[in-house]
This record gives sequence, structure tokens and C-alpha cells, in this order.
Amino acid sequence: MAQDAVPVRGARLGRPVGATGARETVQGVVLLLPGGEPVSTRRQSPITTATARPLARRLAREGRGEGLIAHVVHYRYRGWNGASAHPVEDARWAADEAVRRYGDVPVCLAGTDMGARAALHAAGHPAVNSVLALAPWLPEWTARDKPDPVKQLSGRTVLLVHGTNDARTEPELSYRLAERAKKVNRDVCRFEVHTDGHGLAGHRAEVLALATDFVLGSLFGRGFSRPVADALAAPPPLGLRMPLAAGFGAALRH
Repeated sequence: MAQDAVPVRGARLGRPVGATGARETVQGVVLLLPGGEPVSTRRQSPITTATARPLARRLAREGRGEGLIAHVVHYRYRGWNGASAHPVEDARWAADEAVRRYGDVPVCLAGTDMGARAALHAAGHPAVNSVLALAPWLPEWTARDKPDPVKQLSGRTVLLVHGTNDARTEPELSYRLAERAKKVNRDVCRFEVHTDGHGLAGHRAEVLALATDFVLGSLFGRGFSRPVADALAAPPPLGLRMPLAAGFGAALRH
């Protein structure tokens, strides 16, 4: 007896958060890319999916008047899986799906941990105009290795945020990537959250304010608040080591 074929698992978009979802009301899309693991072909963890939802809700609420809609991306697998880079393929698929659903609207890829690395890699998709990378997981590399690419970031507005006490992903590696990216794209900046860890929970309000200002500014042409504008304009190392401290959220309000 012939065995039944195992169905191919596909990526999918989570339930829309924000605008009504009708095509004519959506003017911009943010795709939330959760964290994961270096190697795993298991299904995406519901815990990492859940951790992406608060930011999705915050962005959708603040951008409701401008027609922002948010989706959390559900990967095929929870792992990066070496050269397969499965979440990068899934992020590109998600951008394609956003265009199919909503038409020619700008897309921001907003990732955390492994999802931040996927967002950076998938930034070359023609619909993507900006990338938000929170506590990005980046591999250590030497002169004999091939570092993560940065040319695909050209023409995009890019913000990286990293806690200085992150014990899971190395802050210095995100600085090095931002330094390389700044050479091909001046619209790259990076904020350091002093004494904060991987989850950026110690300065949660400030990080959410920063993320909101960046996403709405890049998608809808809002003027960035001064700290973000100054970081984008500043040359390295200042524009890549901008401090984000307690009480900073007030400075981000227009």
C-alpha cells in the first residue's frame, strides 16, 4: 500500500492587528519576526509568537489613523538551520503575501533575536522600506568566514537596538554589522540600552516608544523624533552607539 505523502509545511501570517484589513484601508504593513533557535526543524514555539504580539498591538494602535496593519509571521521551522536560512525565506514570503493582500504599500520588517537577523537578510525585498532589529542574533565570524551581507540594506531605513548586558546575543556583533551597513547606507542607526538584557524588559517603555517612532516615521514619512533623527544623521561611532536610558521615552514624543 502506498504511503500518504507528508504535507509540506508552509509559513503563514498571523491574524491581522490594526486597520480593518480591507485592502483600501491599509496604507502600511509591519511584519513581526519572532526569535527562534540556531538549529531546529520543530514547529515555531508559541511562546516566541506570543512575545511578538505586544509590539504588534502597540504599533497597530499608534498607527491606526494612518492605516497600519501588523502581522506576526509564523515560520515553517523554529530554527535558522545553517545555509537553509529558513526564516529568511519565510520573511520574503511574508512580504510577498503582504503585497498580494494589500497592494503596493510599504513594509517594515521588525524582528527580535533570530527574527532580527532574518529581517536584515530579507530587507532586499522590493516592498520593504525599513528594518527594525531588536537584540539581533548574529554569528561570530573571522577573516576566513563570510560575514552576514549588508548590501541588501541599501535604500532602506534601518534601526538596531541592543541591551549592553545581553547574555544571549552579543551586542558587539550588532555594532560591527551596523558599522559595515553604514558604509553602504547612511540611513542606519543603532541604540544601546545600558544595563538591559536580551528581552529589553528593563527599559520596556523606552524601547516601545523608540520602535513606534521609527516604524511610523519610516512607513508614513512622519518626521522622526529628534533622538532618532540625530542618530540617523550622526557618523560612526556616535550614530551606532546612541544610548537609550530611563526616561528617554519622553524625548521621543513629537
